Amino acid sequence: MSRILGIVRRYPVVALTFCVAILALALATGGAGGTQAARWVVSVFAVLVALRQSSSMIGDIRRGVWGIDILAVTAILATVAVGEFWASLLIVLMLSGGEALEDFAAGRARRELTHLLDRAPRLAHVESPDGRVTDCAVAQVEVGQTLVVKPGEMVPVDSVVVTATASFDESSITGESLPVDRQAGEKVLSGAVNGPHLVRVRAAALAADSQYQQIVELVESASGSRAPFVRMADRYAVPFTAFAYLLAVAAWWASGDPVRFAEVLVVATPCPLLIAAPVAFIAGMSRAAKSGIIVKDGGTLERLARVRTAAFDKTGTLTHGTPRIARVLPVGAVTADELLALVAAAEQFSAHVLARAFVEEARRRGLEVDQQALVEEVPGSGLRATVGGRHVVVGTATFVAESLGTAAGELAGLTDTDLVGGETASYVAVDGALWGVIVLADELRADAPATLRELERLGITDTLMLTGDSQATAEHVAAELGLTDVHAECLPSDKVAAVQAVSRRPVMMVGDGVNDAPVLAAADVGVSMGARGATAASESADVVIMVDDLVRVATAVQISRRTIRIAVQSIGIGIGLSVILMVLAAFGAIPAIVGAGLQELVDLVTILNALRALTGPAAVRGPVRPPAAITAPRGPDAVDIERTAA
Repeated sequence: MSRILGIVRRYPVVALTFCVAILALALATGGAGGTQAARWVVSVFAVLVALRQSSSMIGDIRRGVWGIDILAVTAILATVAVGEFWASLLIVLMLSGGEALEDFAAGRARRELTHLLDRAPRLAHVESPDGRVTDCAVAQVEVGQTLVVKPGEMVPVDSVVVTATASFDESSITGESLPVDRQAGEKVLSGAVNGPHLVRVRAAALAADSQYQQIVELVESASGSRAPFVRMADRYAVPFTAFAYLLAVAAWWASGDPVRFAEVLVVATPCPLLIAAPVAFIAGMSRAAKSGIIVKDGGTLERLARVRTAAFDKTGTLTHGTPRIARVLPVGAVTADELLALVAAAEQFSAHVLARAFVEEARRRGLEVDQQALVEEVPGSGLRATVGGRHVVVGTATFVAESLGTAAGELAGLTDTDLVGGETASYVAVDGALWGVIVLADELRADAPATLRELERLGITDTLMLTGDSQATAEHVAAELGLTDVHAECLPSDKVAAVQAVSRRPVMMVGDGVNDAPVLAAADVGVSMGARGATAASESADVVIMVDDLVRVATAVQISRRTIRIAVQSIGIGIGLSVILMVLAAFGAIPAIVGAGLQELVDLVTILNALRALTGPAAVRGPVRPPAAITAPRGPDAVDIERTAA
């Protein structure tokens, strides 16, 4: 009952229309006098509604906004004038029910967006050092605090898992339905839903800087947007209205019957121009959100559908952004595992970006790493360490050669260290003898080739790479991926200039770092890999990919094109069916009351068609990698290899 009362309060004109209809039907069953009374009741009510609608319509016209409500108002007055009072009541119901229909359709289309907003965490359970647990607002959580996450609850802020193992549902962030397991020390993003067991996590970011809260802010912006395409749909109303009036007047003149004028206008009030296009846009943005893609506004969706050139940052976008072990080249009787274990022991406490690569590779191979190393770092060159009684030197060829009392060039000749673009070498000496070389590389992402192939399939054949790396490294990566243009050794301003110089537009720029923010803002469509990128990049981008999956850049283009296609179809279907009905009505083939019912059917068909943007063929997706453990922020774009330059 309360729900019904809520609907009545929200849509009072609709409720009143039904009440008038019931009263009129009751009067009409009372004979000829009752029919006349019913006619007066309905006619007076319809005229009052028309006057009410005219008031708001005149205000819109004064603001320069032209709609097709003028046709509905004219149709009401015309049907009342010619005695078709039941048709006028149907038009009133159609006009007043349009708002309710739009709310329903938009709510259905916005489902995934509102789902994200409704589930935003508001409370966190903070555990004090003495074990007491207290609740506080998510905004009050401080970095470093231990949080308790109960079964089925959402992780309130970006955190690091403290419990040995935990299982989380990350579908609200990544769009992936299967639960993922996290080990102690691994990152878990806010918005992930805890599995069946209580877990403890350590807050790694404030609420304002956490993943889910940033998604919520983006979604709030997206929900309130209005696409230029929708404003263009409004402009269809002017020629459509003019055509309807001309046809109605012509039908009246040719037949000599004013009823024809009313009959034509009854079927000339299509909702597609008012509802279908906005619903399609909202549905497309909701579909994207379900795939882990936040489109900030409807205008972006339109531009994304027309993209002709795709530009990419290299480091962290086309490549992993962190060095990985490419080859371990031991000398003599030394094994690769022996060499790597000693280097990992020496590097395990270093803050240098390369140190993590050695340690992770050792762990991956299951090697035992000595925890008692004594280390002396030499900035820009390498380090010296004592590990298990052995004296270990790791670093550049020059640095290691000096420790051996030889020339750097002689070291290169002792090992097979032919490097390709993007690779660098760390030399290793143990107890005064060269033990080998470890080659590191910033490898291509596994999903990068698939992304470019899919973009090419979608017709985006012009691709360029913008990077601060050397020309040789950039060209090597570009050759592997088949990119059509390369801009290397770029400063942020150089990237902006390169994007502005692109002739085939619109141009889409994909990046993830702080130094990508200016070029993302300068592009026609800026796409940020928000799952691993900087906040500044996400804020300046138009599209944010919330999961570490580059292929979803192509998915975003695919969804946007389908959305635009469906929006155009919906408007075309609505106008086309309305014109057919208007022509039939002009020849007297459709009575006014039948025409009003048929027009409601046209509205329903076009809105259901617009809602198709919620579904469609399976989105293109690449492999989703778990988020990396939280580390100190890195410098922008290029991998720091200063201490390993041979």
